[in-house]
Amino acid sequence: MLFRKISISFSTPVNPLKRYLTTLPCLFIATLALGAATPAKPATPLNVRDFGAKGDNASKDTAAFQKALDSCAAAGGGEVDVPEGNYLIGSVEVHSNTTLRLAKGVFVIESPDLDDYPLIEGKFEGEVTQIHRGLIFAKDAKDITIAGPGGFAANSGFAGTRNPRAPVVIELFSCANATLDGFNLQYDRPVARDVWCIHPMYCTNLTAKNLYIRSTGTNGDGMDIDSCSGVVVDNCDISAGDDAISLKSGRGMDAVRTAKPTENVLIKNSKLASVHFAALGIGTEISGGVRHVRIENCTISGVQNAIFIKSRDGRGGYMEDIVGENLIVEASPTFIGIDLMSKGIAAKEQVTGDIEQWTRVQNISFKNIKLNNVDYIVQVQNGTGRAVNNETTGEPNIGVPPARPMDGFKLENITGTARHGFVLTNMKNLDFSGINVTGYTGKLFTLTNATGKGLEEPAGASTPGISGAVSP
Repeated sequence: MLFRKISISFSTPVNPLKRYLTTLPCLFIATLALGAATPAKPATPLNVRDFGAKGDNASKDTAAFQKALDSCAAAGGGEVDVPEGNYLIGSVEVHSNTTLRLAKGVFVIESPDLDDYPLIEGKFEGEVTQIHRGLIFAKDAKDITIAGPGGFAANSGFAGTRNPRAPVVIELFSCANATLDGFNLQYDRPVARDVWCIHPMYCTNLTAKNLYIRSTGTNGDGMDIDSCSGVVVDNCDISAGDDAISLKSGRGMDAVRTAKPTENVLIKNSKLASVHFAALGIGTEISGGVRHVRIENCTISGVQNAIFIKSRDGRGGYMEDIVGENLIVEASPTFIGIDLMSKGIAAKEQVTGDIEQWTRVQNISFKNIKLNNVDYIVQVQNGTGRAVNNETTGEPNIGVPPARPMDGFKLENITGTARHGFVLTNMKNLDFSGINVTGYTGKLFTLTNATGKGLEEPAGASTPGISGAVSP
C-alpha cells in the first residue's frame, strides 16, 4: 500500500478528502444531579457558529468551540455541530454525553501557538510528565463521540516540541464508552521525533471506526493505544510516519505499580501501513502488559516490519495471547520482527531481576497469512537495525533473552512469497504447520535454541537459489 501525501495550505480554505461515511446516531444519557431535575437536552444540535465561530482559517475559534461544548454539557448532553469551514482552534475539552460532529467540508486546524494548549500532567514515552493538552481533549468523560465526515489538520508550527510534549490531535484520558467515527486526519509534521495523532490512555470501551489517517515523520504514530481495555478498531485506513497502531502500557516500575495493561483489543477490516516503521507495534512501553489482542482481515505493510514485537532490559511486563488471522502482508522487510532486548528508552526506575527485567512473551498465534514480496517471514533482530540472516554473518541474532525465552508461538497456513525464511532464537513450544511459502533461497529455518514442531527443512531448501516449502 503506497503512502499518499496530502498537502494542506493554512492560508486558504482547505478542500477535505472526498471520503465520508454516515455516522450512527448516538444515545445520550443525561446526568442526574442529586435532588434536582434532569436538565433538558437541546431539542436540536448546538452550532458552533451560534457561539461566535467564524470558520475562516484566520480567526481563532477556540472560545466559541468551548462555549458550545460547555453549553451542551450544562444541558445534560447532546450534539455540537461544526458546519462547513476551516476552523483554527487551540485545545478544547469535550464533556460526557456529548457528540462533536464535523460536517462535510470541515477542517478543524491546529493553532500554531503553544500557549493555546494548556500544560497538564500526562504521559510521554511511557512515563508521567508535563505535556501540552491535545487539540480535542477529554478526561473522565463518558459516552462521547467525535464524528465526521469532516476532518482535522495538524499544524507544523511546533513540530519537534518534546519537553513538554507537543499536543496530539485527539487525546482521551480515563474515558468510558468513547467513539471516534468517520473523520479524516492529516498530520503533516515532517520533523523527526514528533508526536502521535490519536492517544487514548486508561480508557475503557473505545471504538475507532471508518477513520482515514495520514501522517509523516518519526513518532507520528497513527494511534497509540495506551493502557486501555476493550478497544475496537474497525474499517480504518492508516498510513503513518511511525507505527500505524502502537499498543503500549508504560515503562518501568511506575507502570508495573499502576498495573493497567492494554487488553481486549480487536483490530479488523483495516489497512495499516508505516512509511518508517511498523503497521502494528507492540511495545516498547510494555511494563504494564499487553494481552488478549486480535487482528483480523487486514492488509498491513511496514518499511521495517509489518508487525514488530519489541522491548528491552528493565521493562518487565508481558505480551500474551496475541492472535492474527486472515492478513495480507505487502512488501515489508519482515512479516514479524522481534527484538526484546534493545528497543526503547530506559525507564527512570527500571524493573530489576535476572529474569523479571525481561518482558514475558507467550501464546502468539497467526494463521491464514498471505505474504506478498516480504524479505523475512519471521526474524529475531539484534538491536543494530534490521538484523541480517546469521547464515551470512555466522553470528546468532540474540534478540530474545536466554533467561526468558518466548514460549508458545504458533503459525498456520502461511502462503505467498519471501526472499528468506525464519531466523528464530531462544524460543520454545513453536508450532508451525502449513508453511507454503515460495521464492526464498537458502534454509527455511535458521534456529538458535529454538524448539518445537514443524521445523523440518524441506528437501533442497539449504541449496542457494532453490525455493521450497514445508507442510505438516
